[in-house]
Amino acid sequence: MLRVLALTFVILVTGAAIAAAEPPEGDDLATCRDRQAETQARATACDNLLNADRVTGKDKAVALGVRGNTLIGKHDYDHAIEVLSSAIEADPDNVVIVNLRGVAYERKGQDDLALADYNLAIRKRATYGVPYSNRGTIQLRKGALQSALDDLNLAVKYAPKFLFGWTNRARVRTLMKDYDGALSDFAEAEKIDPTAPQIASNRCVTHGLMGKYDQAFADCNGLIQKQPKNLYATNNRGDVFLMKGDIDAALKDYNTVLAANPNNVRAHSGRGQVFEQKHDLAQARADYRSAAYALTPFDELDVARARAKAQERLAALTPQTAGTVGNSRRIALVIGNGAYKNVHVLDNPPRDSRLIATVLRDAGFQSVTVANDLTRDKFFETLRAFAAEAEKADWAVVYYAGHGFEIGGVNYLVPIDTRLAADKDAETEAVALEQVIAAVGGAHKLRLVILDACRDNPFAPTMQRTLSLQLVDKGFSNIEPGAGFMVVYAAKHGETAIDSDGGADSPFATALARDIKEPRVEVRKLFDIVRDDVWSATKHAQQPFTYGSPPGRDDFYFIGGSDVSMLVL
Repeated sequence: MLRVLALTFVILVTGAAIAAAEPPEGDDLATCRDRQAETQARATACDNLLNADRVTGKDKAVALGVRGNTLIGKHDYDHAIEVLSSAIEADPDNVVIVNLRGVAYERKGQDDLALADYNLAIRKRATYGVPYSNRGTIQLRKGALQSALDDLNLAVKYAPKFLFGWTNRARVRTLMKDYDGALSDFAEAEKIDPTAPQIASNRCVTHGLMGKYDQAFADCNGLIQKQPKNLYATNNRGDVFLMKGDIDAALKDYNTVLAANPNNVRAHSGRGQVFEQKHDLAQARADYRSAAYALTPFDELDVARARAKAQERLAALTPQTAGTVGNSRRIALVIGNGAYKNVHVLDNPPRDSRLIATVLRDAGFQSVTVANDLTRDKFFETLRAFAAEAEKADWAVVYYAGHGFEIGGVNYLVPIDTRLAADKDAETEAVALEQVIAAVGGAHKLRLVILDACRDNPFAPTMQRTLSLQLVDKGFSNIEPGAGFMVVYAAKHGETAIDSDGGADSPFATALARDIKEPRVEVRKLFDIVRDDVWSATKHAQQPFTYGSPPGRDDFYFIGGSDVSMLVL
């Protein structure tokens, strides 16, 4: 809720730095310069100028700045940084653009580079308020509350009409237990925009921490009544119920959020706390795992705090036990989604899932669950059930075949009832890869996810693009799973996997099923062999890729020889 909203201000003030330039004739240039112009119209006008190479100097910097801002909105941070760097070359003194590049670096998870740009913008113009606010939010995410407060004090001093400076400082003051100061800041924000939803939503939490529950619920309830789909406010109300000790009401709110968005980190973290208080520790651990694992480098403040809480409680509640030689338990969940309801059917995934399930059973897995053609709700239900079993296993393996792709920097697996009318719907309709990671997370030794899902996005021709998310049509994006996890893509990030024709299994499933049967091949080497076999079989058209690694001190074999355990320690 901090940076996304603040970007609106950034694009509005971009034109301020070039007010001195007199616009020559041309509607595009006038619109590109006009900070009051409609966002999309301005972006189009600036793109027209750049594409026709009709601007130079400061005007070119402004046009590139608007383009960079649009790219940030699409989560295309690499290209945004490239474009904004060119803008800075064209006009090194444009502090708005320097600050904006800092936003792109921060969103990419590179806080050091972001801070360097915020500091540079401040050095160039010490009275520019926005970079103080942005620097303060980094300090806030890191828990450096006094540093955050110092920066936000300067933000509201130099940009008193900047709404988010006031609301962000109110949140810092809340965390510092300066509740009266926080309420005063919310009041100042209301003078700027009394309808801004983040005022009531965050003031609800402040009142809750003060023990003023009637005022807290008045804020949250009023906003939810106006915006019934505002999951941020519903989470906040759940948090206040948790503060009050009304865990049943809190549970109801968290369940409401998860019914709408089963990937929601804050709701999983909050619900984990509810179940912990109810002494249902298995369910608490399951929710904490669903919130704990991150495959993206940046979290908004509330998500970061919720994830940190989940990680802390998961560590506290996880028994420190290990599997033993000769008594290892290996389980697998095998999913093949092919009977899609709103796009063309895939023939291979159910067939591939049966092949892989048979091979795993033959390899001695004690439990292999096959679950094909899963809807969204059934998909999450199946993952929850498997996660509970994984806590009692040494190996937990998930194999998935079906549609899967990256949208807005997040990797998703696609249930068969997904509609995806707009790219932003993926968050509520599809299954984030983090949830699959969570399902294997309880296993004691090997945690392995295999994704034969890097196909072209069939929703792309009809799906609405939004400014807030970027669609990547081909395959998954690069990831960095945590220690002890191994994730295997059937095709390297950004590429697509091949489906065989004429009833044959996919090249990846065929190679995997064959290579697993080889005895005494350690799992790391196994997937190197699979990669080489697929690369050869597809005539260099498809290259599988492995991310992460199992625990380094252990060796893992799908098939052991006569003198080796299935799990060698």
